[in-house]
Amino acid sequence: MSQYKKFINVRTGPGTRLKGRKVAIIVAHEFEDVELLYPFLRLSEEGAEITIIPVPIGLHPRPAVPAKPVTGRYGTPVPMEVFGEGVRYVMKSLQEVKPDEFDAIVIPGGFSPDHLRVSDRVLEFVKKAYETGKIVAAICHGPQVLISAGLVKGRKVTAYAAVKDDLINAGAIFLDEPAIRDGNIITGRVPDDLPEFCGLIIEALSRC
Repeated sequence: MSQYKKFINVRTGPGTRLKGRKVAIIVAHEFEDVELLYPFLRLSEEGAEITIIPVPIGLHPRPAVPAKPVTGRYGTPVPMEVFGEGVRYVMKSLQEVKPDEFDAIVIPGGFSPDHLRVSDRVLEFVKKAYETGKIVAAICHGPQVLISAGLVKGRKVTAYAAVKDDLINAGAIFLDEPAIRDGNIITGRVPDDLPEFCGLIIEALSRC
């Protein structure tokens, strides 16, 4: 029992490596649920302040109903029912925020990036964040947004295999690795690589 208590004591308090850092996670319908949830929990565990920005475009077909909250492929809604808004995170619309308010932008995968990449407002937001030196991180299909924002030419990146040809055609240097940082761009391959992906984000934010 004493060993169990010791373990609990180690894990209860939040980390401090990202204390004061502000991270925005941008999602549209059909995002990959774990690619929102894992970075949200891991980065907040290190002390980051998380803002989730749902962009109500695209459809979630199970069922598709008017005014449905932005929902992940496996049913996670935003706002998230099991985490209290204002406790672990805040939720804001894209119209309420500016890129310079954040230290990092995270773009989960799934079908969400296919919707986000056709939004001029999203692309402008991501591009301005990049141009001002913010960390721009995308995983799985997320680099589709980086392609449309014109940010991958000459950059070493990774992504889900289905995005490989698109990245190469956009001038990126594609590497089949769990996660890669090239300058202020961080990319991850698939959900299994979330630990490495988030590790690079934490490392980058803790040093900037």
